[in-house]
Amino acid sequence: MILADKIIKLRKKNGWSQEELAEKMNVSRQAVSKWESAQAIPDLERILQLSSLFGVTTDYLLKDELENEEFADTPTASGIKRITVEEASAYIEHRRWASLRIAFATFLCILSPITILIMSAATEIADYAISDVFASMIGLVALFAFVLCAVPIFLYCGFKNAPFDFLDKNVPFELEYGVRGMVEQKRKKFRNTYIRCNILATCICVFSPIPLIVSAFSLNDFMCIIGLCVTIVLAGIGATIFIIVGVRDASLQKLLQQGDFSPNKKEINGLTETVGYAYWGILTVVYLAWSFTSNDWHITWLVYAAGGIIFPVVISICNFLADKKGNSK
Repeated sequence: MILADKIIKLRKKNGWSQEELAEKMNVSRQAVSKWESAQAIPDLERILQLSSLFGVTTDYLLKDELENEEFADTPTASGIKRITVEEASAYIEHRRWASLRIAFATFLCILSPITILIMSAATEIADYAISDVFASMIGLVALFAFVLCAVPIFLYCGFKNAPFDFLDKNVPFELEYGVRGMVEQKRKKFRNTYIRCNILATCICVFSPIPLIVSAFSLNDFMCIIGLCVTIVLAGIGATIFIIVGVRDASLQKLLQQGDFSPNKKEINGLTETVGYAYWGILTVVYLAWSFTSNDWHITWLVYAAGGIIFPVVISICNFLADKKGNSK
């Protein structure tokens, strides 16, 4: 049986069309068609990919006298997870999909206090007969509505990411032949977009306080609140851009085990992530407790501003302690 017939047999055995096999091999459908019609022979790299994809030996694919399938041995005994081209492509596509939803959910959380700010300012305007209680109630309902919309998105993205959780933990894995080249090519292609978007997001965040500063000169409380709301929106847009490109670039780094996702840094990342969740959770409790007890919603937002300034210091201390612990081992 020649190679062309074996490819057809294995493809149909897996229930794949020529288009599906081409997608898994990162080639055109025409290339697969030529392989199966014996008009062309896959190069060595493609042979190895076919061997890995179908789970058969290269000898079986290349030797016409071998009629029966010879299955390749899998290194399950070593406990090392091997990632195929198909799995890597699925993970990259999933994180691209998730980046948009995570960014949108984060944007909703950032926008959540805006209604409270506007309603608290509206009570100061004589033209609107709005009581403080009613304004606070409307603001809180809107705040929880934003958060309740965001939380299911975060949870859903987390559930969808479950098959790839091992990439975020200290679980050893390696890329099968051809996967690293594919991932490096994608990262190189994405690099310029990543840099441009980070520059844009940084500029938006740096200039986001300008509306607040300008509105402060009006000496009008309502205009100051509007300026603050615009600042929050701009900061949210900047954060959204950071998240979209950051999640996508991180997915490529995780597969390549580079940068912050190298094996020796995963433990540090786990610590800082845990501290981060606890830090912002405590900060939210403080914010809500202060706001409800004092009803000074136009001032209590400063908790997040101060928290954002202190947070890098907290993370730096965590990194220092983790590095010190790692060096002592």
